[in-house]
Amino acid sequence: MNVGRLLTPFQVSTALARNYGKHNKKYLYKDGKKYEGIIYYPRFPDHQDPPIEPAKLFRVQRIKPVKGNPFWEKRILKDLGLDGKQSDFTVVKNIPENNARLWKIKHLIKVTPVTFPYGEPTAQDVKHTILKENGECLVTKDIGPVAVRTEAREAFDQQPKRLDTDLLRKDSRLKWLNPW
Repeated sequence: MNVGRLLTPFQVSTALARNYGKHNKKYLYKDGKKYEGIIYYPRFPDHQDPPIEPAKLFRVQRIKPVKGNPFWEKRILKDLGLDGKQSDFTVVKNIPENNARLWKIKHLIKVTPVTFPYGEPTAQDVKHTILKENGECLVTKDIGPVAVRTEAREAFDQQPKRLDTDLLRKDSRLKWLNPW
């Protein structure tokens, strides 16, 4: 008579814990959508991502020290101009080459997309452009002389009772000599 082999408790626990063979990923993850080589699994079957417009520029600021990092990370920081003070920042284009470099030092930097809430600046507006810390690029245009302001300035200069430098100096001296 052929008697079955008895298993020890250790052999039973390892036999139950091990799963030999691989899961059929096509069966388990069959609802994935493919975007340019990446399979995306939405939470709901009818989910649609909102359309986004990627930023043309990034504001990159170093937030960790350079010291103690490998030479290749230091080289990337130096190429970007971020090897100086920690508060310094630089603006880089959103292109694959720069994105690959930023990915390698992502733990050392803070990347903020640059937005233009009032439109992109022209070549004449470059002198009047301000880049805020949250990535907003604002254009402060020069107002120039206004006729009303020019007339008000001339009227003020013509006033006999205005406080000019000589009158203020004379009055201050008298108050200094006789304070009470």
